[in-house]
Amino acid sequence: MPDGFFNVPVSVSAGVVAAAGVAVCLRATRRELDDRAAPMAGLVAAFVFAVQLLNFPVAAGTSGHLLGGALAAVLVGPYTAVLCMAVVLLVQGLAFADGGLSALGVNITLMGIVTVVVGWGVFLLVRRLFGGGRGAIVAGASAGALISVPVSALVFTLLFWIGGNAPIEPGTVAAAMGGVHVLIGIGEALITAVTVSTVLAVRPDLVYGARGLTGRLVLRGADGETTEAGQETRPMARPRASRPGGFLLAGIVVAALLAGVVSFFASASPDGLERVAEDAGFISSATDHPLRGQPLADYGEAGGIPVGIAGLIGVGVTALVGGGLSYAVGRRRARAYAED
Repeated sequence: MPDGFFNVPVSVSAGVVAAAGVAVCLRATRRELDDRAAPMAGLVAAFVFAVQLLNFPVAAGTSGHLLGGALAAVLVGPYTAVLCMAVVLLVQGLAFADGGLSALGVNITLMGIVTVVVGWGVFLLVRRLFGGGRGAIVAGASAGALISVPVSALVFTLLFWIGGNAPIEPGTVAAAMGGVHVLIGIGEALITAVTVSTVLAVRPDLVYGARGLTGRLVLRGADGETTEAGQETRPMARPRASRPGGFLLAGIVVAALLAGVVSFFASASPDGLERVAEDAGFISSATDHPLRGQPLADYGEAGGIPVGIAGLIGVGVTALVGGGLSYAVGRRRARAYAED
């Protein structure tokens, strides 16, 4: 969301919440990161950045895009996911003038913390209810993505009612925000399901949400026939000896293709928040971004740079920042263990 939507008390309060949340995650994420997970975090941040460029139509004249909190939580863990989302939002706000600077705390709180907490909680619930198979993991990730998006939208409505810079009818705006973001959540759920199932099929050991889970033990007879044992005893996401370098390279290539090529075909319609703001009459409270004149602003539009080139730059910067931050945290984790 842009600058100008919220008054100073709400913006400052959200900034404090966001800073505290990121600080907690910086400390707690050391439990999630190892030599494999750190570069995976950089890939997840780059992938979320790339897919957020791909607005898809959800209704007449309205589009949506991935938020990515639930997806990141399942792939790299909830604490690391908050850091990934914060990196994405920082790169968008500082390098591309996308998302206001005074609204950065609100954006991190809603898109980085709320979506991760809700998405991860729903994922754990579904996984507990339906067991630890691949289907349960994909279903839990998809359900977490679906629910986290409208919940984040409703929290936005609550904050705007408390400290928005324009009068609104809370019930009307909540219904509009919730309705359009349910549709966006469906798209998010589909993207999340495809992504998680793909990674599970190729490298299940890199999926944080699959750690320690088990799959059906398959028994192979002398005649070649296979049967499933009734008890789940075989580790589904057992560690592999191979390093994830090839997978990470392939993932960066996919993110680059999405940002550099597929982004040209993204919907040009306003997204859900912008559409509701126009319909409800509070879009006029938005103010211009202080960095709107830089070459990469609006993903190259301000400087005449093609969106694909700007997207490629964003993928590279996000991967480097996200991976570097995760690597630094992981090194601190390794030193702490060595000292113990």
